Amino acid sequence: MTTMVLAAGEFVAPGVKDFFLPPIFGDVTKPMVLVVLSIFIIAAFFLAASRNLKLVPGKFQFLAESLYDVGRNGIAREQIGSKDFKPFIPLILTVFTFILVNNLFGIIPFVQFPTMSHIGFPLAVSLLVIYPVYHFVGFKRHGFLGYLKHQTMPPSAPWFVLPLLIPIEFLQKFILNPLTLALRVFAAMFAGHLLLMVFTLAGEALLFSGGVTVVVAPISFLFAIALTFLEALIMVLQAYIFALLSAGYIGAALAEEH
Repeated sequence: MTTMVLAAGEFVAPGVKDFFLPPIFGDVTKPMVLVVLSIFIIAAFFLAASRNLKLVPGKFQFLAESLYDVGRNGIAREQIGSKDFKPFIPLILTVFTFILVNNLFGIIPFVQFPTMSHIGFPLAVSLLVIYPVYHFVGFKRHGFLGYLKHQTMPPSAPWFVLPLLIPIEFLQKFILNPLTLALRVFAAMFAGHLLLMVFTLAGEALLFSGGVTVVVAPISFLFAIALTFLEALIMVLQAYIFALLSAGYIGAALAEEH
């Protein structure tokens, strides 16, 4: 969390600059460390949860099974279809938990930075993982020309609208979809973290102002606490939506009809 900044006795609100943290060592920054840490956390969690499986699960195993069920049945099976979803369960579960952990970093004490508030990270997941996967399986199933037709020419569309519809569909399926997938979670994490910083640092500034405004400080802190709970909900929802849309793209690429 950024420290309070006062300039000429006036509170300076946090902004974009506060998301660009100085390197910890060399060129390594805090968000880079958190991304690597999230991988170890997820791997350790599932390894520990599956080490001694029981018919009647304990709380730890129950949580792991619940996450698996969300990825398998709540997302992959629903969006890809019961015929094709099984090979994609690891991908969808990994994407869901990876986005979730990196989002939740934003409300963990002493960490307090959602990694996905840096656009490069959700873009990397979208463009380097999801985008090639769903187009690859689409080309593999339908063939090169068949997949292009499948994605850009809905069978129910009248022939006279195709000259306008084909470039629009191509732009959406091959360019905009991966960008909007990344921008959605980035915008939510960026805006939410910025709001938390504003209310927390404003409350701190009011508390130490030395004037009558000190009585307003608790209100700012209460807003920060309320926003933290709201942000936690949004963090979970954004991870779910990212995985849901990813599975939806794969399902659409594999579908026999547009």
